[in-house]
Amino acid sequence: MQERRKEPRKPLMAYTQVFDLYGGRLLGYLGDITLMGAMVIGDRPNDTGQLVTLAVELPELPDIKSSRIVIPSRTAWCEQDISPNFFNVGFEFLEINPDQAEIIKAIVKRYEFRRTYSNYPIKPSASSK
Repeated sequence: MQERRKEPRKPLMAYTQVFDLYGGRLLGYLGDITLMGAMVIGDRPNDTGQLVTLAVELPELPDIKSSRIVIPSRTAWCEQDISPNFFNVGFEFLEINPDQAEIIKAIVKRYEFRRTYSNYPIKPSASSK
């Protein structure tokens, strides 16, 4: 499948619950997020095209007093996770305001999974002894 995403995904290292605000159920946990949408990892599939108002419980963020953001969204896709007990659900944000955009940027800045490599010295091979 061709990648059509306008912004790169930002995988997160935060235990962040995501609820269906009006359905009152836990959809799962935030896997990644951008200003355009989010992926939620949950234990149930969602129907593509379904309109859902997401309530994202916010992790600890410096200088942010809110504990949740509410974003109208549409289920863009749903597929089974590598672990067969879970589903990855992609949500497209239908509308975010400037305050929500700043909160999303703060989440990414603080909780983005960054792969770093140490500058360890090269281990001498056994044949060079």
